[in-house]
Amino acid sequence: MTTDGLPMTVPAAGLPARVRVHEVGARDGLQNEKATVPTEVKAEFVRRLADAGLTTIEATSFVHPKWVPQLADAERLYPLVADLPVALPVLVPNARGLDRALGLGARRVAVFASATESFAKANLNRTVDEALAMFEPVVARAKAEGVHVRGYLSMCFGDPWEGPVPLPQVVRVCRALLDQGCDELSLGDTIGVATPGHVTALLAALGDAGVPVSALGVHFHDTYGQALANTLAALQHGVTTVDASAGGLGGCPYAKSATGNLATEDLVWMLRGLGIDTGVDLGRLVATSVWMAERLGRPSPSRTVRALAATAASPASPASHKEQ
Repeated sequence: MTTDGLPMTVPAAGLPARVRVHEVGARDGLQNEKATVPTEVKAEFVRRLADAGLTTIEATSFVHPKWVPQLADAERLYPLVADLPVALPVLVPNARGLDRALGLGARRVAVFASATESFAKANLNRTVDEALAMFEPVVARAKAEGVHVRGYLSMCFGDPWEGPVPLPQVVRVCRALLDQGCDELSLGDTIGVATPGHVTALLAALGDAGVPVSALGVHFHDTYGQALANTLAALQHGVTTVDASAGGLGGCPYAKSATGNLATEDLVWMLRGLGIDTGVDLGRLVATSVWMAERLGRPSPSRTVRALAATAASPASPASHKEQ
């Protein structure tokens, strides 16, 4: 389910040789589905993603089922995929969530903060500083247990209630999460309003504040069609971790203007053309997203999935094309 020889590889100067794709489809993607996906289907989805070569696959969330009912089966799901030879991060909102994750043997967890007061209130029912205070003992205990901790930061580029988010405001929360002990940070464009210049400015401001680019990942939504352009800007600045969702699944249940995540297939297509290694088998990944789309009862929003699936369904012979 790929086009032989395409895209043509044409490297560009100043880009990393390899990018780690942090796959979020099984968590961030499925949590925003109206229908609850059966646990066995979720487990098969994760296994297929691993088979496609993805090495970091966010498996689920240990949030209270009341808030994210689509992921209420975390205790049932995690043991079904725990044997996979890949990293399987899980979200933990508080000490109770961490207890649940550690009890199942999770070795990578993530906390999720906000750069804005409005979203902190909507998502965590706390102020920004109250949320940071809640995370502090969670991160400390996780690190004491030898567990890798990721810090998600939402609304880094814009907020549906507050509008533009000042760069120093984002930098302050990033710095606080790192100081607590987070191993890496994911900069979230939750409603998809970032543009490349904004991305570059934020990364520069973080560098000026002593935040190493090696500790940063980016998480773009494609609301305004800017996700790939923003990703390229981040790569040019030295970022080598990019969040993406197979088939473009997902959004954010607490920010209704957020559309789907950057599709993993679209990302891999661009990186392949740039000669950047991901270790991902694009054909297997597309087949996985087509399989999941069938179970969700709707087509994948990923342009690459649609293009390659159509090519596989009805291959055209070069001889059949006439000059226009």
